[in-house]
Amino acid sequence: MQFFDTHAHLGLIYEDSVEQIRVVQQAKVAGVARIVSINNSLRDFKKVYPVLKPIPWVYHAVGVAPVEVMNPGQNWISTIESSAKLPNVVAIGETGLDYFKQFGNKRSQIELFITQLEIARKFDLPVIIHNRNAGADVFNILKEKIPPAGAILHCYDEDAKYAKACLNAGLNVYFSFAGNLTYKNARNLHETVLNIPLDRILLETESPFMIPAKVKEKKRTMPAYIVHTARFLSEMLEIPLEELAPQIWKNSCKIFRLPE
Repeated sequence: MQFFDTHAHLGLIYEDSVEQIRVVQQAKVAGVARIVSINNSLRDFKKVYPVLKPIPWVYHAVGVAPVEVMNPGQNWISTIESSAKLPNVVAIGETGLDYFKQFGNKRSQIELFITQLEIARKFDLPVIIHNRNAGADVFNILKEKIPPAGAILHCYDEDAKYAKACLNAGLNVYFSFAGNLTYKNARNLHETVLNIPLDRILLETESPFMIPAKVKEKKRTMPAYIVHTARFLSEMLEIPLEELAPQIWKNSCKIFRLPE
């Protein structure tokens, strides 16, 4: 079996480049054959990408998250566009909307989000979406602006009704679940995975956040821990992990347009 961590903030696990490489190597030993490295800012992308570029099974997304809406950087649009052409860059993001904390204002966040959706369309790349307390606006924007290559609703935290609305609207979206899927009180997530097509499910660690319930390490999540979330999903769906893992791998490769 092999696993695909579709969303890991490797630069937030450790700032030290040697430690970042060690984490990736440990994941490989644990069966994590591919990882998508995520950064919230272009500053961090410029630090992390050169470190991990030599590792062929680490892929990258480039974008500006809502938390950085007030400081996206000079020439940030051209920087994203030039970075989108780099080797192993497979997505735009993470981007999206976050109304839980007041990062700038709604208008500035929406403008930042839409611009990156347009970049994703221009470069024919999928987009990785952050959604916190902003489900209605994310949905309405995607209905108009989703790039043809599709979108990932990462660290999914809405309910089954929302997921079904996305699918019924014909949106090419995938739902990515992190370690919080394993929490007893995450009933909205449990209901969702039981009511959406298996071929739209992805797994991620959201490293260093969202530690799976059975992991005793309480400081940070690692890409290697995705196995715990996969086992939980397997038990919930009553599908043997040996059957589930290849399907999740196939889904992940499909959205990022990578060979299986």
